[in-house]
Amino acid sequence: MRKIVPVEVDASGKGLLGMSAEAFLRDYWQKKPLLIRNAFPAFQSPLQPEDLAGLACEEGALARIVRHDWQADTWQVENGPFPEEKFPDMPHQNWTLLVQDVDKWDADVAALLTHFDFLPRWRIDDIMISFAAPGGSVGAHIDQYDVFLLQAQGHRRWQIDTRANPDETWRDDVPLRLLKNFNPNQDWVLAPGDMLYLPPGVPHHGVAEDACLTISVGLRAPSSAELLDHYAQTLAFDADERIRYADPDLAKPQDPNEIDDAALDRALAALARLQLHERDQLGEWFGRFISAYRVAEGQAPSPDDAAAIDVLASIHDGATWQRHPYSRMAWRKSGDGALLFANGAAFKACVADAKIIAAAEKLDAGIIFKLTQRGQILLQTLTDAGHYQLQTEEWDEDE
Repeated sequence: MRKIVPVEVDASGKGLLGMSAEAFLRDYWQKKPLLIRNAFPAFQSPLQPEDLAGLACEEGALARIVRHDWQADTWQVENGPFPEEKFPDMPHQNWTLLVQDVDKWDADVAALLTHFDFLPRWRIDDIMISFAAPGGSVGAHIDQYDVFLLQAQGHRRWQIDTRANPDETWRDDVPLRLLKNFNPNQDWVLAPGDMLYLPPGVPHHGVAEDACLTISVGLRAPSSAELLDHYAQTLAFDADERIRYADPDLAKPQDPNEIDDAALDRALAALARLQLHERDQLGEWFGRFISAYRVAEGQAPSPDDAAAIDVLASIHDGATWQRHPYSRMAWRKSGDGALLFANGAAFKACVADAKIIAAAEKLDAGIIFKLTQRGQILLQTLTDAGHYQLQTEEWDEDE
């Protein structure tokens, strides 16, 4: 008999998910939506609407404004960054400001990610925060990634369709990828501290009941096209030119203009020889790919960001270093050691060092003393590449 799991739970006194992480991963993760009431009891937003508006004006911020005319059912999208004088003149209803990668700009927002350590950190893409005036919405749509929608301020009404095989016909008359036919079978109003989990492919529509902030923790899964494109580029870069289409078994063709099945088999055989057959090779490719995934243009760490300082000496003198907000790290075992991945690059390390560095958002004496000499050298290499920045009093004030 198939187990029936609830679509709504109250997490009061039961932790973030209202159940164990194991139960959530077994019954809901990438399978079913779940509304979690009181996931964050007495939640206080780490960001105010005016802070979000200010961030949307910063050079390099990924921001957009979506407006909806409910009478005419027309939509308008504007991309940021925006001038500061933009927001005082905005109407009192029917618009939404969305800012991506807010965790890269604000340490208090980034701290929310520690609550999601029951998931692989390298799967987490970003925290997007939206402010919506009453009636604000981005329309009924489908996302192809997992998302946790945490209500931070105000109230938002969410409608979703949990049925199998929903209608995915898109509207062709709007500048957004919106559903032409949306038939919800669940309808909720979320208050601060409530959180809605949506797996990929679930139609949903959120509308602000009053002025509200919503925090979205997005976990992107690369599409097969993205995986194939990067994989093919990797194979092409290292391809052995001696591997070619070959037909030593060629027989006289019945028609010299026909591409027969034997020709296709030979082509497939040539391609098969180009595959990454060893698991370590495949692991290095995937680690490089996933650590470099969706870094905002112009924001990634680079040697230009490096302080050109001996990191060990400065830490011995009492300094603390902060990881660059756009630095993505992960690690995996490789042979007798490990590979540490940082924004598409791979570095050899021992397992212990790789674990410590991949988890190190800050560098201080406590971290340094845990590393081997080889790990300390690797840390300097990463610092010289811009992955860590010297934390200053001015930096602290900005945070």
